[in-house]
Amino acid sequence: MMRLRQGKPFASLERRRVPTLLPALAGIRILELGSSVAGPSAARQLADLGADVIKVEPPEGDTLRGWGPAAPDGTSWWFKSHNRNKRFARFDLHDERDRANVRAIALSCDVLLENFRPGRLAAWGLGYEQLKADNPRIIYGSISGFGQDGPYSPRVGFGNIGECMGGLRYITGFRDRAPVRVGISLGDELAALNLVIGVLAALHARDRDGVGDHIDVSLLESCAALLQGAIPEYGALGIVREREGNFHNAVAPSGTYPTRDGRYIAIGANVEPIFRRFTALIGRSELADDPDYIGNRARARNAETLDEIVSTWTRTLTMDEARSALDRADVPNGPVNSIADIASDPHLRARGFIQQLPDDAGNAITTAAPVPRFRERPSTSDHAARAIGADTAAVCADFGLD
Repeated sequence: MMRLRQGKPFASLERRRVPTLLPALAGIRILELGSSVAGPSAARQLADLGADVIKVEPPEGDTLRGWGPAAPDGTSWWFKSHNRNKRFARFDLHDERDRANVRAIALSCDVLLENFRPGRLAAWGLGYEQLKADNPRIIYGSISGFGQDGPYSPRVGFGNIGECMGGLRYITGFRDRAPVRVGISLGDELAALNLVIGVLAALHARDRDGVGDHIDVSLLESCAALLQGAIPEYGALGIVREREGNFHNAVAPSGTYPTRDGRYIAIGANVEPIFRRFTALIGRSELADDPDYIGNRARARNAETLDEIVSTWTRTLTMDEARSALDRADVPNGPVNSIADIASDPHLRARGFIQQLPDDAGNAITTAAPVPRFRERPSTSDHAARAIGADTAAVCADFGLD
């Protein structure tokens, strides 16, 4: 079971002044038939950019409403942040009349996003080919475990399965221990980002040629595509990259190192001019001209010895002392932060990264600001996720439905 460490809450931050132009995706209408993490994450990011996102939930609500610590109304804090800036309509896709209503809405939308098992929506008359026949401009975005075709496509897939089968967990952890997971839904969020990229590209292409598209994103491929050099290294040399703990197989020094006050600091001194400055800082200038440490290939071969040298230096300093010294030498560095550290970080606070949005009951829901920042256009940050079906009547009125 995950252990939650309670820290101080985020401080309220004044809203940043935004420009007067409309958000980038203002006027784009999106229907979300998603649940849990990946599909709703993609829809949220598009809502942050100004799209009108209508989230369809079954009568019992999205499963994510019940994940993690709950707000006073019983809905998880995670859900309230994860589904911000959307409208909420309740329709039961097992009901024929509700399916007809959802179809009518979909045909009037620019984009439909879904993360059902392949073929499920088509069986309900809501597949891409069925909607495309009546609306050739529709952009249909699908996230699934393994994609819309191929031998694995009928299988149920979750983010943790994609991370494992896609190779991320195989190379994550220490050599003598079992693979470990990152402490977030990494596979889901990677798939969501890929779907957002696909939607934005399809919207641009549709403006050019008037034709929509079906965007097929798999959790497996989203994870496997992140393997960087491991794929060409295997293709050319048969190298199978293994778990290396905090070592990087290609560059050094580039890791996390203990400080005197019990914290860990990240240092990146793996570029030649920086490495020379760094070795001078720690009193080991001779390393910059040692053949064992000239160039990243040599340093990576000797990373274990080099990291011990770095750790010997960092252990003599507190975090603040180490950061100050590294900053003076212009060596990239930063602390390994907890969420409490992030909440109080002066840089993130100055940039308004932490927001508080109201929910239906007026509770302040703490959430992260949209990451893409526009100089001329605002992002959308109006409200946290709402109650199940809170906007059903308004949505039906918008589309002339009973």
